[in-house]
Amino acid sequence: MSIEVKGEIDLSGVPDIKPCMTPADRKAIWLQVSDMTEPEFDAMMAENKARQVNVPEQGSKAPDFNLDVLERENGRTGEKISLSSLRGKPVGLIFGSYT
Repeated sequence: MSIEVKGEIDLSGVPDIKPCMTPADRKAIWLQVSDMTEPEFDAMMAENKARQVNVPEQGSKAPDFNLDVLERENGRTGEKISLSSLRGKPVGLIFGSYT
């Protein structure tokens, strides 16, 4: 989803963005700076909340998963590696897109 700001935004009635903002404050700012309707915003927040039940708690054991082994030049090797096979070894996970 992208947010496109059209025209000037009047933030005079909106509190400064602070970590202690209430959900209502965040919603008011979001609705001012985006072209979403309030029902679209509420649906997005409900979807985000529903996904949170699948997020591991900080400090909990990471779920096991498999990844393709890559070569520097030729891409995939056809081999797979699982997170559990690396137990006891330092592992860095980078989430993002390198396109």
